[in-house]
Amino acid sequence: MTNKEFKKLKDDLWLAANKLRADSDLKSNDYATPVLGIIFLKFADIKYRKFETEILAEYNKNKGTRLEQPIDKIAIAKCGLYIPDYARYDTLKELSADKAIDKALIEAMKGIEKHVISLKDTLPKDEFYGISRKGQTLLKQLLKLFSTIPDDSSGDLLGKIYEFFLEKFGLEEAQKGGEFFTPTSVVTLMVEYIEPYHGKIFDPACGSGGMFVQSNNFILRHHLQKGSVSPISVYGQEKTLQTVNLAKMNLAINGLRG
Repeated sequence: MTNKEFKKLKDDLWLAANKLRADSDLKSNDYATPVLGIIFLKFADIKYRKFETEILAEYNKNKGTRLEQPIDKIAIAKCGLYIPDYARYDTLKELSADKAIDKALIEAMKGIEKHVISLKDTLPKDEFYGISRKGQTLLKQLLKLFSTIPDDSSGDLLGKIYEFFLEKFGLEEAQKGGEFFTPTSVVTLMVEYIEPYHGKIFDPACGSGGMFVQSNNFILRHHLQKGSVSPISVYGQEKTLQTVNLAKMNLAINGLRG
């Protein structure tokens, strides 16, 4: 995907999401968390799909033997995520508007949290009730909207879309309270100076975890990562609980632990 095509995709997604919000009379702080939660589900599903064949092959190879392992354990070891069938994006997207989509999304979030310890009590849940108080149509439209993100997108593209929405919501809401979102270009420049080839990275005001994601991208660009485990571990500090949760989601999508 060229830079021009990527910019158009971002702009189209934002314009469509903004129109849906305007039609629903929701405030940004009611709307942002559920939207980012749905984007997380899409990204997580794409990532899981890339490893799914490998996960199933290993599970079936040892099934019925003394070496048999639960499929969720294999999945966590290979890609850091396990997504139950009822939490798969296509399953949720195909739900009709007369179904309780909000409850299905909440169960999906709980199902992912159950298997990914680092996400425990992190993903949005009750927030979906607020967005569905006038019916399930808006959730249906949001699931359809973000399904247009290409399934063959690279992890870098997914991260950029995710950070784009984080930045948009951050600029709209956080600045009202004197908080400012550091542009990705500035974070990337800082990482180039730091040269985080390995070891521990500490960010005392980590926000949504952009420094950690860009550090991992630096490692991947320089072909320093062997296997699925990054040679860095991360430690972030952040005062706003909602932003802490977004950072944990961002790290999970990008396969970072710390």
